Amino acid sequence: MASKSRSKRGAGASLFWDLLTFDRLMTNTVIHLIYWAGLGVIALGAFGTIGAAVGVALREDSVMGLMLAIPVLVAGLLVVGALVLLWRSFCEFYVAIFRLSDDLHVLRQQADAERAAPARPSPPRPPQPGM
Repeated sequence: MASKSRSKRGAGASLFWDLLTFDRLMTNTVIHLIYWAGLGVIALGAFGTIGAAVGVALREDSVMGLMLAIPVLVAGLLVVGALVLLWRSFCEFYVAIFRLSDDLHVLRQQADAERAAPARPSPPRPPQPGM
């Protein structure tokens, strides 16, 4: 009955209803948006690291400025690389948790459907020869 009322509404109304009632989770889309936004923030950190290294090199007019800038650049980019891997692993963890939730939801629906279905009698066995 709920599916009939859903089919009468348009696609926009159905999406709006799903958002209000949590009938369908929107987590995959949200996780993707959060992932890309996090990568954008990490990219800003990478640009800041490059800017800091260039700033150190320009502040010191000697070779010593260049010798200070290179470790700042290398260490900063290594930290940025580690942040990208860590961010990816956190987002994959959340996706895995929500997929487990979806799978458990489907298994629960199947179990409820099996309980609601009347038990079918097993077919009669043919007589065994020799007994």
